[in-house]
Amino acid sequence: MTAQHPEIRPEQSIELLKQLHILTRDGKLNQDSRRKLKQVYHLYQFIEPLLAEALAAHPDIELVDHGAGKSYLGFILYDLFFRQHAPSGRIHGIETRDDLVMSSRRLADKLGFSAGMRFQNLTVAESTTSTRLPARIDVVTALHACNTATDDAIRFALEKGARAIVLVPCCQAEVAAVLRKNKQQALALPLAELWRHPIHTREFGSHVTNVLRCLQLEAHGYELTVTELVGWEHSMKNELIIARHRPDRPRRRAAERLQELLRQLGIEELSERFFTA
Repeated sequence: MTAQHPEIRPEQSIELLKQLHILTRDGKLNQDSRRKLKQVYHLYQFIEPLLAEALAAHPDIELVDHGAGKSYLGFILYDLFFRQHAPSGRIHGIETRDDLVMSSRRLADKLGFSAGMRFQNLTVAESTTSTRLPARIDVVTALHACNTATDDAIRFALEKGARAIVLVPCCQAEVAAVLRKNKQQALALPLAELWRHPIHTREFGSHVTNVLRCLQLEAHGYELTVTELVGWEHSMKNELIIARHRPDRPRRRAAERLQELLRQLGIEELSERFFTA
């Protein structure tokens, strides 16, 4: 079905947009829907080049979406890219809530997308060793995978040798908890003033978490773009990390700086979480 609104891409499924509540049941687009649609296309602009790069290498591209929820992202990617450009490819939605997994399967069947979409009831950590997923994964996405689930998604991507990783982290609490635990010892250094007050501990911990993730990815040979994903799901957590694997990229400096940062902040116990080798 073709689009009737100039804001909607001609190749976009109108029925899908209705099911995602971007369009009303009678196909109308109100102001709130226009904003939501703009956000969807903004995200797609970041991911589409990564899929095109993977497609240039082989037609059967594989994408895994961690913390898929209602598989909002997966359905949009399949409709705009896979359905037309990569019919041999597949999208795998990973979600722990069985009701959401089942509803995504039903929607894929209804739209005729089931040949290229799979939905698995797994944690991010479980998916790394699950035989339900292929050995080769090209692109990994994790949007608002809470706290350490983002780190599990990074580990998954590294284990699978993913060509590209797209992350929108959220609810980072682990680093802040360790900073809080070790605060008294750290306060001997002026640097610890950055997280002396509880609100600063929380915000600084969140920021440091993403900095450590970026260094970890660089230490594994990824080239990074770190920017904002404006207004996605109306969330304040809108930092977007895009990583492209570059095998010849220097890695040693990033690994050394990551370890030094852990030492200076007094959080060396997290070395395993942010592993570099």
